[in-house]
Amino acid sequence: MTGSQSLRKGSLAVKGDRHLFDVEDYARMGEAGILTAADRVELVAGEVREMSPIGPSHAGIVDLLAELLFARLAGAAQVRTQSPVRLSRDTELEPDVALLRRRDDYYRRRHPEAGEILLVIEVADSSLPYDRGEKMPRYARAGIPEAWLVDVTAREVTIYSAPEPEGYADARVVRRGGQIVSATIAALHLPSSALFGHAY
Repeated sequence: MTGSQSLRKGSLAVKGDRHLFDVEDYARMGEAGILTAADRVELVAGEVREMSPIGPSHAGIVDLLAELLFARLAGAAQVRTQSPVRLSRDTELEPDVALLRRRDDYYRRRHPEAGEILLVIEVADSSLPYDRGEKMPRYARAGIPEAWLVDVTAREVTIYSAPEPEGYADARVVRRGGQIVSATIAALHLPSSALFGHAY
């Protein structure tokens, strides 16, 4: 990667012909301008991976979710959209929405870590196989209590809960017309029509 010589010496691990980074390396790449917000990447198990482009349906549902969650959880949780969360020393993902434990500093000094995350939401269209097969198991391994996967094409939401090292033990699918009820946050419930109504 161009400019990687600016990273802390000795911080790179090598796996085959790949260089693996930790979250500190990743942050330095941003500070040095090697990576910018326009790059749309995540750090996954030491690898910098490109994220799928955001289409209009995806973006609209993320905005709608943020609006709904702000209204329902005001004062109970911090709502973040498409911002980094640190799951481990070598993994920093950007869920579409994250509900966080409240902090007075609003996480201005560092990104939220796994133990501070109440729930993550991924909105998926072309990224569905990656979100389901890669990101959901990583959220579970990090011990995040609950994750939602919003399938834009099928118009359904899978609610994952009971995290275990292999993945979430429980998964419940809510289809259009059903009720999306959080498994871990009592105040969080909304009709799926709020996401997949007639205007969708």
